[in-house]
Amino acid sequence: MAGPDRAGHPLPHEVITYIIRRLFAAVGLLLVVTLITFAIFYLLPRLAGATPETLAARYVGRSATAATVHLTAVNLGFYDPIYVQYWHWLKGIFTGVDYNIGSGIDHCPAPCLGYSFQTKSAVLPDILRVAPVTFSLAVGAAVIWLLVGVSTGVLSALRRGTFFDRAAMTVSLAGVSLPIYWTGLMALAFFAYQWGLVPPGGSYTPITKNPLLWASDLMVPWITLAFLFSAAYARLTRAGMLETMSEDYVRTARAKGLRERDVVVKHGLRAALTPILTIFGLDLGLLLGGAVLTETAFSLDGLGRYAILAIGDQDLPRILGVVLVASVFVVLANLIVDLLYAVVDPRVRIQ
Repeated sequence: MAGPDRAGHPLPHEVITYIIRRLFAAVGLLLVVTLITFAIFYLLPRLAGATPETLAARYVGRSATAATVHLTAVNLGFYDPIYVQYWHWLKGIFTGVDYNIGSGIDHCPAPCLGYSFQTKSAVLPDILRVAPVTFSLAVGAAVIWLLVGVSTGVLSALRRGTFFDRAAMTVSLAGVSLPIYWTGLMALAFFAYQWGLVPPGGSYTPITKNPLLWASDLMVPWITLAFLFSAAYARLTRAGMLETMSEDYVRTARAKGLRERDVVVKHGLRAALTPILTIFGLDLGLLLGGAVLTETAFSLDGLGRYAILAIGDQDLPRILGVVLVASVFVVLANLIVDLLYAVVDPRVRIQ
């Protein structure tokens, strides 16, 4: 493969090759994720002594009769070899599944992430119904914590040892230490119930209906969630900036007479953003899979609260569907981060 051009930028065919390679790696990683997920929910219980009837009982709820549980175990293939079960489960995601538990055939259309026998419905439509809430919460909070956290970290590094630096790092330490459910309840107590500045938790308006009301409903959850993450990002940005601003190429840029703003942004911050970008991809992917504590504290009907309710109902297909969706979000977030490395940091080259 040819190297980069004289300016140090990757050639177009190298970029395309790199993207294709990363896409294939992401697909392979998703396959591994499905294998691990299946092993956690199906193989490990069998190794721990669970019987096919025990596994089937998690599908039909607590009030099912022994005959119904046994029939469910037979129809779901829990007496088949484990590799056959995995193949049928994986194939059902792409082709759909027909379930027959004696009272009729229930169809789960593709893509089938599971079928809840308790609610008599496929899992994917329920996930698509609550996903916009989680997506809105995660993206809005991510914008706030990136702007506040990175800006605070840069200013703290440039004003090292000043009152602003000490105060910012003290607040950051508090943000990292305080649990989200405590800060969420305190925010609700003051902003919503005592001062009446925002509506209380539990309300959500789609952005397509009323963007202003959408932002108003989520403002306190955004600030609460961003307070936790911006604190960590401020400390990480400060450490990265202190390291990069002492590098030789930064001193060379200053010696050439570049403006201080260009030195800080183009040479210092851009190089310090690489670890921040890595962590941001993981954090955003996990939040898109369900901000459990935040959604529970503010009574938001998102993926996290959906998973909590499914656990309480012992509804395995719903739990499994959320795990798969969360895994996909994490893999996609890491894929995007890998593709953005060469854009953010000029020292990163496609090899």
